[in-house]
Amino acid sequence: MNGPERPGPPVVIVGGLHAEARRATVARLLADVPGSVVLHHDLATATAGTVVRTVRDATGVLSAGEAPLVNDCACCALREDLVPELVRLAEAGGTPLAVVELWDSVEPKAMAEVVTAGGFTVTGVITAVDPALVLPYLGNGDDLAEGGLAAAATDQRTVADTFARQLEYAPVLALAESLPGSPEANDEDRELLAQLHPTALKVPVGPGAAIAAPAAPAAPARPSALARAALAGFDVEAAAAAQHPACALLPAEADAHGVTTLVWHRRRPFHPGRLYAALEDLTCAAARSRGRFWLADKADTLLHWDAAGGALCVEGAGPWLASLPDAAWDLVPPVRRAAAALDWHPEHGDRCQHLVFTSPGLDRDGLARLLESCLLTDAEYAAGRAAWERLPSGFDTLLEV
Repeated sequence: MNGPERPGPPVVIVGGLHAEARRATVARLLADVPGSVVLHHDLATATAGTVVRTVRDATGVLSAGEAPLVNDCACCALREDLVPELVRLAEAGGTPLAVVELWDSVEPKAMAEVVTAGGFTVTGVITAVDPALVLPYLGNGDDLAEGGLAAAATDQRTVADTFARQLEYAPVLALAESLPGSPEANDEDRELLAQLHPTALKVPVGPGAAIAAPAAPAAPARPSALARAALAGFDVEAAAAAQHPACALLPAEADAHGVTTLVWHRRRPFHPGRLYAALEDLTCAAARSRGRFWLADKADTLLHWDAAGGALCVEGAGPWLASLPDAAWDLVPPVRRAAAALDWHPEHGDRCQHLVFTSPGLDRDGLARLLESCLLTDAEYAAGRAAWERLPSGFDTLLEV
């Protein structure tokens, strides 16, 4: 994944659909790391056939230009233009930190991989969040295109699923509260954020962060928490593995301030018909749910569950390791083998149900009962795999496995 290493400044990626929170975070980095430079590609101009690029520091815009769309795709234009701009910045020298500020709906995973493949070192990925807006965005099932946020003509993502991926990929969340025009966050908002991404480093970024740095700032005696997070280091491959449903570090059980996380783990396969009939109720039961699951009629396929905003994405994520011959295990990444070993069952191997639901007002008991009702009954389970494979499956309309 990595290209040949280039000499140049460390790169931190700052993204997020909460634009004001993102701008406040970038302004704070400019103030905290004197001499740093921000690269930003504005995809809002894509309808005119171009992407507008700006390079700025704490004093203002240093340069601006346009990049043409690539295959009618603004995000593709960003990918093509970003590394050459970083190369120019590296050749100019003297920049202690390059901040790549992503446009609203651009996801940090793809850009971190582009920067790394271009030979630059990504030292941090930060998603900027206004805690008061987490639930409204997770509940927004509108297509990005409806709000002018699509990155390409073929972009079919929604606000909710895009926001969820931005939030969960970044190891650092910059929390910008009390921004102008934003509602006040409460304990429920903060708890929801904490349960959705419990392992993230959360760095407060106050409204004062939007103020530009003085013309000649004195070097701080000790870097700020945000600056330290931006330079702490980032492993692109490990971050990708942490998002794969087979080895994702999913949230743990929690219940506080009106927000609940249910972790549901079972060793019996789902009846495909009953689960399919329950999909709408399960999808709408929580603001966010994700994980991996096992259908009786597709016993060799690990299935990914990803729901937000009242919409569910179900897709095959490759085979369960238990279905592979021993010789194929050497081709599996070590992190995947380690995750399977932690979850191994003498009969079923790594096959399991591991679903996590997080929401304010979650009906934990009712949700658990519904999930249990979708499993094979004792009689169905005892009939064995040959019988399971003959079960009718509504999932054939959703999957190509």
